[in-house]
Amino acid sequence: MRLSELSQGADAVVREVENVVDGDPIARRLRDYGFVRGEPVRLVGRGPIGADPLLVQIGFTRFALRRAEAARVIVESVP
Repeated sequence: MRLSELSQGADAVVREVENVVDGDPIARRLRDYGFVRGEPVRLVGRGPIGADPLLVQIGFTRFALRRAEAARVIVESVP
């Protein structure tokens, strides 16, 4: 499942960050921010218009990500 498809308030674990193109700078930036394999992540909220941006928490840090950016992050939901 992709991070952009996660339900609001749901917890998950990052499985990988996909490159859309070779050397994808957005995917590299997400990895630099801490979106790495095994890291717990939570979808905190969604924007009011078109559910964009997404408010995502990884560790103690919150990020506002566009849905297209969040779609690069593959996660596994945690029960």
